[in-house]
This record gives sequence, C-alpha cells and structure tokens, in this order.
Amino acid sequence: MSAKVGDLNPSSRILLGPGPSMCHPRVLRAMATPLVGYMDPDFLSVMADIKTLLQYAFQTENTWTFAVPGTGTSAMEAAVANLVEPGEGVLACVNGFFGQRLAEMARRYGGQVDTLERPWGEVFDPDEIETALQARPAKVVTLVHAETSTGALQPEIGAIAEICHRHGALLVLDCVTSLGGLPLEVDNWGVDVAYSAAQKCLSAPPGLSPITISDRVREVLSQRASPPPTFYLDLTLIARYWSDQPAYHHTAPISTGYALREALRLVQEEGLEARFARHRVNAERLWLGLEAMDLPPFVPKDHRLPTLTTVRLPEGLDEAQVRRRLLQDYNIEIAGGFGPLAGKIWRIGLMGHSSQREFVTLLLAALGEILE
Repeated sequence: MSAKVGDLNPSSRILLGPGPSMCHPRVLRAMATPLVGYMDPDFLSVMADIKTLLQYAFQTENTWTFAVPGTGTSAMEAAVANLVEPGEGVLACVNGFFGQRLAEMARRYGGQVDTLERPWGEVFDPDEIETALQARPAKVVTLVHAETSTGALQPEIGAIAEICHRHGALLVLDCVTSLGGLPLEVDNWGVDVAYSAAQKCLSAPPGLSPITISDRVREVLSQRASPPPTFYLDLTLIARYWSDQPAYHHTAPISTGYALREALRLVQEEGLEARFARHRVNAERLWLGLEAMDLPPFVPKDHRLPTLTTVRLPEGLDEAQVRRRLLQDYNIEIAGGFGPLAGKIWRIGLMGHSSQREFVTLLLAALGEILE
C-alpha cells in the first residue's frame, strides 16, 4: 500500500531567479476560474483577448500572434521546426546557452548550420552578421535578444533584421527574457519570428509561450515542400485554432490561458513605457547595491539586461552555499551560472511582478548578512 500523501503546502518563495517570476495575485485568482471547454465560446473569447494583448506587448500587427502550448522551449522549437527544412542554410548566432540550443535544434531538423560565436556575455555587431551571410547565404538567422544564461542584451535588432532581409534570410528572435520587460518592437525592427515565455517578464505561470509570425514567414511556410516534421508544433495548424473560425488542434491549457490573459491585462494597464522604466529603475538599484558589496555585474552596462543581472563572484566564494542560505533562511531564490560560467556568476531576475523595490532591498540586506 502507498503512504498517505499530505496536503499541498509548498514554501512561499520570493522568486528572483531566471524564471519563473512571481505571479501577481490577480493572475493566481484568475487560475481559479471554472473550466470551460477548449471550443467553448467563452474560452474562444479569452483566446481573442490574448491575441490582442500579445500584439500590444510585441508591438505588432501580425495576424499570427498567439501562444504555443508548452514552455519557452516549445515556442523555440516551433519556430525552428516550421522554418528549417533538410539541407537549408541556418546561421546561428551563439553567445550563450540558448543560442547554442537554437543551433542544436536546427541541426536536428536537418539544417546546414553555421555558427557565429562570441564569448558568453558579449553581443554581436551587425557587420559581422553581414560578413557571415556574404560568405555563406542562409535561409534563417537565429539570434537571442536577451540571453538568460549571461544577462546580455543584444542591441541593433532593426539593423540586423535589415541585413538578414537584404541577404534573403529570415530573422528568428528569442525574446524569452525581454517580452514585457524591455523595449521590443517587432514590426518597427522587421523581425520575422519572435517568441517568448509566459513565466518571465509577463509573470504568468509556465505552460503557454507567446509567438508572433510575420506575413513574410507565412508565405514561406505555405511553400514548404512537405509539412513540418512536427504535428503538435505545426504553426499553420495552431494558427487555425487561434483564427476567427477555429478548428480543433489540441486541448488548450484552459486555466493557464486565464492566467496569461490576466497577466497581459496587467501589462496593458501599467503601460509599456512605465513597465520598462520600472524594470530599469529597480535593476539600477540592484546594480548599485551589488557594486557596494564588491559584487560587480558580469556584463558591461551598455548591453546589460535590466530584467536579469549576472553577478561576477570573487574567487573562493562558496556560491552554492550562499544560495542555499538565501533559500533556507530568507525564502529568496536566485540561480547560479552554467556552462563556462558555472560557479563564476549568480543570475538574479527582476522580471514582471518580481521587479519591486522591496525585493531588491531585501535581497541586498540578506546577502549582506550572509557574506559578513
């Protein structure tokens, strides 16, 4: 016989890691809304609201703007699986873990992948992307806007998109740690596919991942030699479910949809400019406090993420022990680095509802007490 399982009672954490971020109470309450069917008119209305609110957040008029079922990796894979056909050229810009993941996905779908690499924490110059495309044309260029593994923000996206289009390439942009936290102008920049995740700057629970697809990409998808080698992440089929005349494709996560809608309503109510300013002010407050403790940010300020700060650690510090103490004694979660940055940095997220002055103050005070 199995042992009796007790009540669900997880600790109440202050989530200041790379995700998930903390949910606003309104978002949590929305998840308690009674379920309806995935084709119920009431839920179709929820989906329509999500589309409209995502167009606002992405700053786009793209008709194909919706949420893919799954976490951010599902939206990433949807972008790659639908665009990359066997033998086609892909230029993967790699300056961190998620740039590497995009390259690996493109290889698995048969793409002829060239990588343009920078050390983790650095960013790309548009000229080097143009040089790479001149040397070897590509159908798709993959790029990370906000690299969660390093805390680096890629600038000049508009210039990079223009270069891609001039060389006949499509730009796929990873916006997992930027959507809803810092400026992202899909239409003005000319981005072809941008995707994100609900649990970062939008502060919804994980399970739905926003994506927006340009008309240029829709035309390319209509000319594929064969259907994408994925059914669940076939963007054409998913788009039909999200259309004005929906056709069944999958059972949508109803409660997660309620939560995402409410989280996006909060984004709209605050306003994008005010939201970006809040993230920036709280990040700068954190940076000043860390520097006062001789814990400088890892990334130079001119391309440092305000949504996720990486902290350069001194030699000899048992960084994992400090993180354990933060969690056990203060209920604060931050994360360490991985790959070449394992043991060398912390990753501190101030995203969405987690980007609050009182959380910055509490974290800095807790670190001060532990490091004494």
